[in-house]
Amino acid sequence: MKKIMQIGLLIGFIVLITATFTFAQFSAAGQESFPFFHFGCLIVGGLIIVSLKRKYDKLYLSEAIGSFALYTTLVALFTAPVVDALKNLMS
Repeated sequence: MKKIMQIGLLIGFIVLITATFTFAQFSAAGQESFPFFHFGCLIVGGLIIVSLKRKYDKLYLSEAIGSFALYTTLVALFTAPVVDALKNLMS
C-alpha cells in the first residue's frame, strides 16, 4: 500500500511540474513556437522515473522527485525563451 501511495504522489508531482512547464513556455513563447520536443522529453523522462520507482524498492520518493525536478530544470534551460533571456543578460 505504501509503494502504491508513493507512486501516486510521484505521478502527481510529475504531472504538476509538466503542466507548470507547459504553462510557462506557452505564455513565454506563444503558440507558434511552443517547444513540443522539450515537452515530449519531459513526458518520457517522467515515465522512465516512474518505471524505475516501480522496479526498484530502495529508490526513495524524495530521490525520484528531486531527480525529476533537476531534469525539468535542465530541459527548461535549453528552451528558446530561456536562451534568449540569457543572451540579453550577457550583452
